[in-house]
Amino acid sequence: MADHKATIAWQRNGPDFLKGRYSREHTWSFDGGVTVPASPAPSVVPVPWSNPANVDPEEAFVAAVASCHMLTFLFLAARAGYEVESYRDEAVGIMTKNERGVPWVSLITLRPVIAYGGEKRPDAAAMEDLHHRAHEQCFIANSVKTEVKVEAV
Repeated sequence: MADHKATIAWQRNGPDFLKGRYSREHTWSFDGGVTVPASPAPSVVPVPWSNPANVDPEEAFVAAVASCHMLTFLFLAARAGYEVESYRDEAVGIMTKNERGVPWVSLITLRPVIAYGGEKRPDAAAMEDLHHRAHEQCFIANSVKTEVKVEAV
């Protein structure tokens, strides 16, 4: 199988590290050359020690699940003869506390809106089957214990 790598880099930029007064802004760099500014969510670490403009790990997790589902769905739809014109998903992750009181992303809801071209269009049963199989075959969904729910629009 393949290796998937990311480089996470942070540098202290203030004198009050031991007092917890330091920026948590950092970067994620990937082998393709893109670097993404990252930070904890302001709901976890308040501003100015976080940056709401940056991607937080929980958002990235939701995006990874939604992206994997979409890519698997597109593959399955093409193999079934459905011509997808567009796919948009405003996915939402919900954090709760587990049995030990530790916050975790316990539920991700995918809400894909898909437009089709061509003559062959899936009916409701075919759509449900495509989403079910996409979830079962998604690499990321198979890697986590978070519940993933699809509410296709």
